[in-house]
Amino acid sequence: MNEAPHPIEVLLVEDDPGDVLLTVEAFEHNKVNNTLSVVNDGEQAMAFLRREGEYVNAPRPDLILLDLNLPRKDGREVLGEIKADDDLRRIPVVVLTTSEADEDILRSYHLHANAYVTKPVDFDQFISVVRQIDNFFVTVVKLPR
Repeated sequence: MNEAPHPIEVLLVEDDPGDVLLTVEAFEHNKVNNTLSVVNDGEQAMAFLRREGEYVNAPRPDLILLDLNLPRKDGREVLGEIKADDDLRRIPVVVLTTSEADEDILRSYHLHANAYVTKPVDFDQFISVVRQIDNFFVTVVKLPR
């Protein structure tokens, strides 16, 4: 028997308001009521994950969607810090970015990203990709609790 999928906590690290809006919309249309938290730069991401400052009561994410091109602290730095931290490294990180550069793809996997997804420019395709990521991590993958 299949268990009903459990809602998961997702942290979106994204500085583009349009992409944030699209991601929120994609999550709202899925069947499972996942919680989506949003931070806009790399420093906020690390404060959220470490529950520092204004994020002292932040939920622990089950999944991180990470843009690479962020202000204040680059997404590559954030990924490196997450995967070097004993407390955070088990959280799956999906790099969700506009970059198709081989160097970014290789570096992201070298830093132990769990997946690398290039954001489609088409509205409907973007929504579809985010829904597929959400669906995969909710219904297919067993996440650590």
